[in-house]
Amino acid sequence: MIGSGTLVNVAAIAGGSLVGLLVGRGIKEKYQETVIYGLALCVILLGLQMALQGQHILLTIISLVTGSILGEALGIEEKLEQVGTWLAARVQKAKGKGDAGTEAFVEGFLSTSLLYCVGAMAIVGSIQDGLSGDATTLYTKAMIDGLSGIIYASNMGIGVLFSALSVGVYQGILTALAGILGPYMSQTVVQEISASGGLMILGVGINMTRLLKIRVGNMLPGLLVAGVAAGIFL
Repeated sequence: MIGSGTLVNVAAIAGGSLVGLLVGRGIKEKYQETVIYGLALCVILLGLQMALQGQHILLTIISLVTGSILGEALGIEEKLEQVGTWLAARVQKAKGKGDAGTEAFVEGFLSTSLLYCVGAMAIVGSIQDGLSGDATTLYTKAMIDGLSGIIYASNMGIGVLFSALSVGVYQGILTALAGILGPYMSQTVVQEISASGGLMILGVGINMTRLLKIRVGNMLPGLLVAGVAAGIFL
């Protein structure tokens, strides 16, 4: 069934997040911290591997720079933060938590939403699902996301659970559009989109180490720029 891949992915993230929330208090902070830093290094490695798939570095640079300018002008990350804050206000009100809880919610929601949505598996898997109903790639992604959701939720809190909504909307839209746009997206186009997405994933990994704060959300238009540019010029 077309769309089943995204449904399974959403369920896996939600299930993994719930498990993480349940066991989170039972995991010592030093273990959580070490594991999350280890995952950050893995995310950085994944980003590098994706970025190296691109064959046209100049196109990747132009896409990322142009996309970042567009994203800053549109204030995409700020809007994502507003969504996270809006959800947090309702969840934390019921739990009686204050500003610290809201900040943790937004961090978990934003970080994992970006991590789960920006990547070759999300793009290619959604296109495959929309074109042929083959959700194998998304099923594989669901397994990875579900397992990582346990760790992320135990460290970042309930915001990770709500990132399942971002995945549902994002991959659902891609799947719906795949029937129209898919035939025009060559392997080269997908590779160049993945290369730009890989650099964004790298930024997410760096943010997870808390060494820097990169506004990765404002770079998201670079995916569209990369796809359009690759389709026209390559």
